[in-house]
Amino acid sequence: MSSTQTTSKADFDVIIIGAGISGINAAYRVQTELPNATYTILEARDTIGGTWDLFRFPGIRSDSDLHTFGFQWRPWQAKKAYADGGMILDYIKDAAATYGIDKKIQYHHHLTAADWSSADQLWNLQVTANGEPKTLTAHFCIMSTGYYDYAKPLDVEIPGLENFKGTVVHPQFWPEDLDYSGKDMVVIGSGATAVTLLPVVAETAKHVTMLQRSPSYILVRSSNTLQERIFHAVLPRWLALKLVRLTWIILPWIFFRFCKAFPAASKSLVLALTKSHLPKGTKMEPDWVPTYNPWEQRLCTSPDADFFLGLKTGKSDVVTGTISNVSANAITLDDGRTLHPDIIVTATGLRLCFAGAVALSVDGELFDSPSKYIWKGMMIQDLPNMAFPIGYLHSSWTLGADATATMVCRLIKHMQTQNVSAAIPRLALGGKEDMEDSSWKMSK
Repeated sequence: MSSTQTTSKADFDVIIIGAGISGINAAYRVQTELPNATYTILEARDTIGGTWDLFRFPGIRSDSDLHTFGFQWRPWQAKKAYADGGMILDYIKDAAATYGIDKKIQYHHHLTAADWSSADQLWNLQVTANGEPKTLTAHFCIMSTGYYDYAKPLDVEIPGLENFKGTVVHPQFWPEDLDYSGKDMVVIGSGATAVTLLPVVAETAKHVTMLQRSPSYILVRSSNTLQERIFHAVLPRWLALKLVRLTWIILPWIFFRFCKAFPAASKSLVLALTKSHLPKGTKMEPDWVPTYNPWEQRLCTSPDADFFLGLKTGKSDVVTGTISNVSANAITLDDGRTLHPDIIVTATGLRLCFAGAVALSVDGELFDSPSKYIWKGMMIQDLPNMAFPIGYLHSSWTLGADATATMVCRLIKHMQTQNVSAAIPRLALGGKEDMEDSSWKMSK
């Protein structure tokens, strides 16, 4: 980690990009750990919440428990560990308002480009503010932009989809006026979105089929565990909340380590649990046995076995196969089977997007992010004073984002102590394998 000392006056000490759960958390850490620092949050949209305001499809919820997906500094107090999108959005808004973070947000401020000036030791941010160009400067930027493209979902080629005469919907842009009552629906995909969507739409639709190329693991979790009820029954509320959160951190971590250490045993265990929730007589092959081991990909969650209820009532089913063609009113699979939906939902994933597609540059030269290494999961080699809160893949997103936000504050404090204005991760001469193990080592 190298550093430099000269600096110019900036509009803000810290600018946070994005008012979603990562941005609000970063703001709390900045104003708490760096009370003398000035900061603002730039939000391209017209409201707070990020994902939890953008996604409006039926059943939208977190597939992580809210005790760990929520903020460490604002404990989740609802009885349900798994909450729907509306509850999560209200929680984020309440947390931001309680700590005055909402007053630091500038809405309709879309960051398009960011250039680091070595001469001035600050970031020049090109922003479209309410349709007008605007420039802001900051000593440090925290890019809480998430990991996917808000404007465009993942493009997946489905042969003949353009021929379908019914309704085609992507969950990222679910129409508010879509009436699926009494309709046959096919949800293409078997990831978290499909698993979340199916049990809710099955309550109203005539029938819902989840069409998958290959199965995913679906793990049933209780939304109000026995240990939670015991903690709240015998302990003071503040202590019960801390222990509940700690339990939700430790137990999934133990299960993850078990899956990695004993893949065959963990696969047998998860499949046995899955079978116990399926209608009697259901064959496990080909719809319920993934080709990979647990946690080689992220597991899907079914709170209180909601996903399996529709299977037992006959309101929903799962079909495994590859689409051969979509016609005006049917989906034909490679094996000749045919589905006849009124509505097709393409729950085929999100389009990845780094740093909100912002054009990054250093001294006017475009920065080539893909060719660089990441330092401590939060900063990029050769890019000064910019951090990227990225959540965990094997645990709740917010735990990882909070670790980044906390470390950013530690780094800025260290910079102040050392009287330096820029921190730049550098690759050691020997290459990646020779990078320093210490948290940071600055050279002047």
